[in-house]
Amino acid sequence: MRTFEQIRRHLHTAGFRVTLEEDRLAWVELSLENGQRHQSIFLAEIDDEYGRPFLRVSTAIGAADGIDARQALAFNWESRVGYLAIGDLDGTAHLQLCENRPYEGLNLSEVDRLVLEIGGMGDRMERALSDGDLF
Repeated sequence: MRTFEQIRRHLHTAGFRVTLEEDRLAWVELSLENGQRHQSIFLAEIDDEYGRPFLRVSTAIGAADGIDARQALAFNWESRVGYLAIGDLDGTAHLQLCENRPYEGLNLSEVDRLVLEIGGMGDRMERALSDGDLF
């Protein structure tokens, strides 16, 4: 993978439901549990401090108020895929599950795996934090 446009085209070709597209951003709606649950996944191109492009895959899992920072940091330490962060969503701080990958060495199957893994894990975490299907 060399460009975000290649990733965007792949999302469509692979059959993902892309609901929003902007420059360096795509929003995928993932259907889970036979359509009973859904999870929004955001793919964005970000640059590191040297200008190298990275793919960020993220999903919101709940409002940040009331989150125990120790539990979030323990999750980050133990997690093999993804990390927790705080991000702004419509002016409110939300807990986000994220993964960043450099374009170097990134292939199409890895993009698929990231969308499905971050989406599935994000939905399970959202369910543990709330009773609904908010994201």
